[in-house]
Amino acid sequence: MSINKCAIYVRKSTEHGLDMEFNSLQNQEESCLAYIASQSFNGWKYCKTYTDAAISGGTMERPALKQMLDDMAHGLINTVVVYKVDRLSRSILDFHNMMKYFEKYGVNFVSITQSFDTSNSMGKLTLNMLLSFAQFEREVAGERVRDKIRASKAKGIWVGGNPRLGYDIINKKLVVNKTEADTVKLLFNKYLELQSVALLKKFANANNIHNKQWTTKTGKIRGGRPFQNQTLLNLLHDKIYIGIMECKSAKTSAPGEHTAIIATELFNRVQAALRNNTNGKFGNSHNAPNLLTGKLFNDDGIKFTNQQTRQQNKQTKYYYAIPGLYIQSSPVDEIVINIIDEFMNANLERIHSDFGNALKHIDFSNLPFPTKRDFIRRILQKVIYSKNKLTLFIDQNADIKEFINTEFTNENQNKMDYVIGDKSIIVRREFIMQRYNKRNDYNAGKSAAISISDNNHLVVRAFARAFKYRKMYEECGDYKSIAKMENTSESSVYRHLKLAYMHPDTVNAIMSGTMQCSVDKLFNIQNNL
Repeated sequence: MSINKCAIYVRKSTEHGLDMEFNSLQNQEESCLAYIASQSFNGWKYCKTYTDAAISGGTMERPALKQMLDDMAHGLINTVVVYKVDRLSRSILDFHNMMKYFEKYGVNFVSITQSFDTSNSMGKLTLNMLLSFAQFEREVAGERVRDKIRASKAKGIWVGGNPRLGYDIINKKLVVNKTEADTVKLLFNKYLELQSVALLKKFANANNIHNKQWTTKTGKIRGGRPFQNQTLLNLLHDKIYIGIMECKSAKTSAPGEHTAIIATELFNRVQAALRNNTNGKFGNSHNAPNLLTGKLFNDDGIKFTNQQTRQQNKQTKYYYAIPGLYIQSSPVDEIVINIIDEFMNANLERIHSDFGNALKHIDFSNLPFPTKRDFIRRILQKVIYSKNKLTLFIDQNADIKEFINTEFTNENQNKMDYVIGDKSIIVRREFIMQRYNKRNDYNAGKSAAISISDNNHLVVRAFARAFKYRKMYEECGDYKSIAKMENTSESSVYRHLKLAYMHPDTVNAIMSGTMQCSVDKLFNIQNNL
């Protein structure tokens, strides 16, 4: 029989009665010792008593308790025995955290006067009930905090967080820092001049303009670093600078108690410039997002990312989910825009919500393209691209107030199939998309004949397999499925697919013999072009 090393924990909140010949601490210890002795047939053995005298159970700052927890971590204790549960803690949250600690090190907990023993099923049931109440208390406390924050922001009260450039926090209030406020005004005006976040970042760094620096309550210095694109964007979008306090979780705003730094007219001009910037948040960068950047996924949940090529000074953008397999972005973007256009001009009476009412007052067809793009990215949760089908998920909680035109009302009765879910409106559309290159005739208009000799028949076989895999991929949209059907490795399918999407001129050169190539070198050509 294994030995169960038992420790006793005793505690008294006050000094009253400690000088008595037989005090409460001694009574607790003797009762626990007697209980341990009664369990000797189960291998229980007393090892040590931990005593906290004149210390409240509402705090975790107890020397003996800390020592006991440390000994548990070193494997010196198997069971902790107490007289009553409140001797260990009077806080249900602290008790909950300690029980998690006990469980981590495999230590049982026993309260001798309350039949509480986590070494048996009944004790575990009682523990789970207590922990459920602890979870409930924690969630209710969290709700109270969130409600308090929302209510405070609704009154324009600053509720804390990192201080903004242009303001200092004094007596829990935002107070204008004149020097920093001038810097904020400079950044807003400079953006209107440059029309690019990337160029604004260069200007700020060249002029040694950094983000807000402050000192925490513990004396640590935070911030004071050079601006990045995203931090500049956050600054330009922040309504605090026009005296508005936002609650993003509740999607509400209210006039703040603090003083505005930026005039509303200037702020609105900057927002319009940000929306109309065709390169989006990255200014003139070549990394500007496409319409569906971050929102397009395949059937396996893999997110498509951006790729671009440049030939003869012509840049072409693509979406791709795995290297070597591309979809031109322009046709997909155009299809999505057309679907949204059809949706916005359909019968929207089925959407019984504030979102549906707002949609009826948006004249989508007559919006300029930059505004259309911003609107689509605002309402789209995601787009799933699968075999010959696009599935759009439209967010019913999207904030589209700024796109509303009160003089316009959609009274169309055009029919369009869509599914209304709890949070999303789902629109599906079948289509056929040619991947990567529309030129399927790899000898189109060429006078050179393709010859097959003993020296290049292996190369021809490699291309034949590549085009076979390409056809299968365009039918099923999943290279892993091709590997299973062909009983080959995924890497082999991937390598051959790269050949199938090789530039037609290169294929013609190899097949006609203009470019000499062995099979060993064939699979490296694509990476070297």
